[in-house]
Amino acid sequence: MVSTVVVDTNALMMPVELDVRLFDELDRLLDGHEPTAPQAVAEELRKLSEKGGEEGIAASVGHDLATDRCLLVDTEASYADDAVVELAREGVADYVVTNDQPLQERALDAGVAVIGLRGKNKLAVTQP
Repeated sequence: MVSTVVVDTNALMMPVELDVRLFDELDRLLDGHEPTAPQAVAEELRKLSEKGGEEGIAASVGHDLATDRCLLVDTEASYADDAVVELAREGVADYVVTNDQPLQERALDAGVAVIGLRGKNKLAVTQP
């Protein structure tokens, strides 16, 4: 069975900021998965990439990952975190990937498992 994995902005920045091999880690944790990102996440990454510096580089790489490796979906919410939660509440997401603690709590409250950082550069699943 293929799981829908909704990725947040900071998850797509993990490869540069935290040296996390995001898609390799998802492959390790899940048998089959469809990485999915709200358009709002791609837009947030695009805006952050314009800032330059380390954050801008991480966001630029994250934007490329979002557009190359993820299914981009439209949501009613224009704010990235709200768009992720919208997909969780609508039952689109089987998992949410984020390091944002408030977003993790919102996803878990919506009954969706969260994949987040454990240790230095490994990901782990937290069930609701």
